[in-house]
Amino acid sequence: MLLQLKEVFLNEGGRLDVDYSLPMNDFEYNGDYPFKSPVEISASAVNRASLVELKVKAVFDYTTRCDRCFEEIVKHLEFTFTHGLAAKLIDDENDDYIETADYTLELDEVVISDIILNLPSKMLCREDCRGICPECGKNLNNGDCGCNKTQIDSRLEILKQLIDD
Repeated sequence: MLLQLKEVFLNEGGRLDVDYSLPMNDFEYNGDYPFKSPVEISASAVNRASLVELKVKAVFDYTTRCDRCFEEIVKHLEFTFTHGLAAKLIDDENDDYIETADYTLELDEVVISDIILNLPSKMLCREDCRGICPECGKNLNNGDCGCNKTQIDSRLEILKQLIDD
């Protein structure tokens, strides 16, 4: 969505509010397509004392696999982002503001990058997920697998001989 911000920049107290759905079902992330439904976006740009601030709220369901047991999970996520907007940046190294050339901003690009940067690095089906058995691959959340858990690291086998003597 292309935001036209000229009225906001030129009028102190100016405001622009938008609400829309951003379809991301064709967006690939980590080899998967985790956005099965559109991302609901609420955004507002407000000019306060000649400083324009953009606030964005993104609400969506994120479908992925648990990092421990590999079961498919759907997480309902809600992120809020705030950015300062500037008509022209003097220094290209300034990361505090987003430049809005010609008083326009492609909001979809900002939202997508903010979402990707804020996704959790680890997704679990539940906090106490037990994962899978390294021997047989059974999901340990569904019960014990019965595998022998007393295997000894071959590098420590010599110590076992000391105990047996």
